[in-house]
Amino acid sequence: MMKRPTPLKGFKNYLNKRKPAITEVVREPTAGGVVVRRDEKTKEIEILLIQDAKDRWTIPKGHIEPGEGPRDTAEREIREETGLQQMKVLSWLGKINFRYRRQNSLILMSTQIYLVVAQGDSNDLKKEDWMNGIDWFPAKEALEKIEYEDIGKIILLGLKKVRDAGI
Repeated sequence: MMKRPTPLKGFKNYLNKRKPAITEVVREPTAGGVVVRRDEKTKEIEILLIQDAKDRWTIPKGHIEPGEGPRDTAEREIREETGLQQMKVLSWLGKINFRYRRQNSLILMSTQIYLVVAQGDSNDLKKEDWMNGIDWFPAKEALEKIEYEDIGKIILLGLKKVRDAGI
């Protein structure tokens, strides 16, 4: 008589592979910017994106350090992550919240995002070692590359502000 596998065997294997319980909740405040410029030849608005270590295109952003305000963080992170030194922060665009798991921690991340206009030589970009890419993209292409829906919505708001301001 042939022994039939029990349906619970697969379920037990699944249960044995589950992740450890979350033991802490960590809040990580961050800030960044939708960095824009107008292309000298085409006069199209372009957006500066960075490609993270997982090949996802996003905006430059990073952790707010103690004693630092979100706007200062956005400017510092843009300088550090892109090499862009001259910029003008036009306005606050909004705040996005998301969460993810890091081992046994639940990370609650909030990101304050600003609209920033690149000034000076905006072609002299220097990506950080952990990045897979950095580049200027026409607005439509940038929106297609962004993999985070909330950031895409913030970029659309930034583009409206750019049009309204006549930049």
